[in-house]
Amino acid sequence: MLGIGGGGDVVGALAVGRHCESLGTGFVLGGVAWERWAVDPYPGPRSVAQIAGGRPLGKAAVLAGAETATPDGVPFCEARMAGFLGEPTVLVDVTGGPGAAADGIAAATGELGCDLAILVDVGGDAIAEGSEPGLASPLCDAVMLAAAARLGGLPVLGAVVGAGCDAELTPEEVLDRIAVLGRAGAWLGTWGMTPAIADELLAATEAVPTEASLQAALCAKGETGPAPIRGGRRTVHRGPTGALSFFFDPLAGPDCLPLVHAVAGAPDLEAARTVLETRGIRTELDYERDRTGAAPPEVWQTRAP
Repeated sequence: MLGIGGGGDVVGALAVGRHCESLGTGFVLGGVAWERWAVDPYPGPRSVAQIAGGRPLGKAAVLAGAETATPDGVPFCEARMAGFLGEPTVLVDVTGGPGAAADGIAAATGELGCDLAILVDVGGDAIAEGSEPGLASPLCDAVMLAAAARLGGLPVLGAVVGAGCDAELTPEEVLDRIAVLGRAGAWLGTWGMTPAIADELLAATEAVPTEASLQAALCAKGETGPAPIRGGRRTVHRGPTGALSFFFDPLAGPDCLPLVHAVAGAPDLEAARTVLETRGIRTELDYERDRTGAAPPEVWQTRAP
């Protein structure tokens, strides 16, 4: 159960994990080694070499405990979640693009005995068309979903939790994209967060910094109306739709997942960012670099897929 957008998506992934558990299926949580600027003021994701603590799982993933942190001592959200649950979580390195991310997912699921990977996005930017005015962080989601096509025989599902709860796509825009998936036969079902799971997510947000997953839990508790996030720069429109999880086929075609297919052949994260830039799309990596004037690490441009 992997939160694929970095940061607090691991909290939204917990909701899907608990749903699976209610159906008799155990789960292991994980996410991407990429914290938002407010948590880790480093422009971009962390590579495995920059993950302190934890146990390597192949070359692109780490089994994290509560102590796992950046070189500067900042705990990853997945490490905070490990502390909250009292169980290890998985960190995936996305600096090597879809190929390396797939290697990390495959190594983690193989070692942990998982027979299904569910890739969870909080908000809905993972299924964006690309022209949505509020779209701001599509890169990590697109790379992680593109990894699904490289996982061989491992079954994979995609999930959007909390439509519009990251204040990028609106709830209506997310539903429009779900409809596109539905017309292609790639929308696989919908589930509503229960009050008990919402309560656990609210408790998790006390340990794991996240605004989007928090909004999804509040929607499940019946909150409605506009709510400012990101220091007031964006507004979430709370409502019952934010309490839903939409499951979809991550191998759907380019009409359904255009940004995923756009980055599918990228040899590393920098190449994936460039592909989206050619489409006029700014990403979370661009915004973070703008704050520091940082250049891409050379390793991102030389790592093989």
